[in-house]
Amino acid sequence: MNDVNLKLKNKIEEAENIIIFSHVSPDGDTLGSNLALSMMIEKHFNKKVDSVYVGNLPNLYSYLPNFDKFKNVQDIDINKKYDLAIAVDVASKDRMVLGVSIYDNAKFKVNIDHHKTNIGYGDISIVDGDAACVGIILFDIFKDWGYEITKDVARCIYTSLLTDTGGFKYESTTPEVFMLAADLVRYGVSPTHEFRSCYETKPQAMIQFQAYAVSNAVFYNNGRIAFVKITRADMSKFNASDDYTEGVVETLRTSKDVEIAAILKETKEGYTKVSLRSKTVDIIPVVMDFGGGGHKFAAGCTIKKPIAIAFDKLLQRVQSELK
Repeated sequence: MNDVNLKLKNKIEEAENIIIFSHVSPDGDTLGSNLALSMMIEKHFNKKVDSVYVGNLPNLYSYLPNFDKFKNVQDIDINKKYDLAIAVDVASKDRMVLGVSIYDNAKFKVNIDHHKTNIGYGDISIVDGDAACVGIILFDIFKDWGYEITKDVARCIYTSLLTDTGGFKYESTTPEVFMLAADLVRYGVSPTHEFRSCYETKPQAMIQFQAYAVSNAVFYNNGRIAFVKITRADMSKFNASDDYTEGVVETLRTSKDVEIAAILKETKEGYTKVSLRSKTVDIIPVVMDFGGGGHKFAAGCTIKKPIAIAFDKLLQRVQSELK
C-alpha cells in the first residue's frame, strides 16, 4: 500500500470524530467526493462522519446518495475539536470560509485535491494537479486500501467525474477518465440515469433565468470575450438560488469566436464572484491576480469590489491576456 494512503488509513482508524469539508459554492466534484469518502469511512471504519458544506447546498445534486446527511458549517460548533478534518476539492483553505477555524483546530488535517494552485496545506496533502477530478484520486485510494466500492459510492464518484469533465468534453477528459467511467459502470452506475439526474432536471425558473442571463451577455474584442453580469436584483426577479448560474459561463464559451467567457455575480456582501472559462488561453494568472485559483481553462475568484468596478477591472485584465 502507498505510504501516504496507509498513513491516511491509520489516521482514520485512530480518529473518534471526523469532519469532511466541501468548498464554498459546492459543485458535483466536491459534493460527490465528500459523500463517497464519508460512506467509505462509515462502512469500512465504522466511524461517524460530519459531511459539511459552506454557503448554499445546490438542490441540483439532491439525487446523490446520502445527500440529506450534509450539514451546514453554521450548524457545527466552532469550538469543537475534531480528531480528523479532511478537505476535498478545496484548492485553498479560505474556500472553506467559516470552516477554516474548525479545520485548523482539528488534531490532524488532510487535504485531498486536484488543483495545481493548491499549496499543500494539510498535515497530509494528496494533491494531483493532473487528475480530472478528486473522485479519481479517491477511487485510487479506495482500491489501494482494498475495500469494496458499493454502487452508491460509485455513483458519487461518477458525479465527480461527470461534472468536472463537463460531461466528458473538457480537456481533462483523458484515457484514464474513460477507464474509470467504465469501472464505475461495472459497479452498477447507469450513465443515462446519472446524466439525466445531473443535467436534465432543471426547474422551469432556472431555464428562464439562464436564458435571461445569456441574452444579456456582452462581447468584446471582436467577439473573443463574452461577459455576463448578474446582480442581486436579477436573482430576485427570478427567485433564483445560487446554483441557477450553473452552466451559464459554459454556454457563453460555446460561441464560435469566444476565447474567454466570464460570469460575474453580485454577492450579498456587495462583492463580485467570478467564474471564468477559456478555450485556449491559460486563465490562472488572471484569477490569481484577484486572489483566486482553479484550472488552466476553468477558474474563479472573488473580487472585493462592487460589480460595476469589478467588471471593468476583470475585463481590462482579460484583454491583456489576449494576443
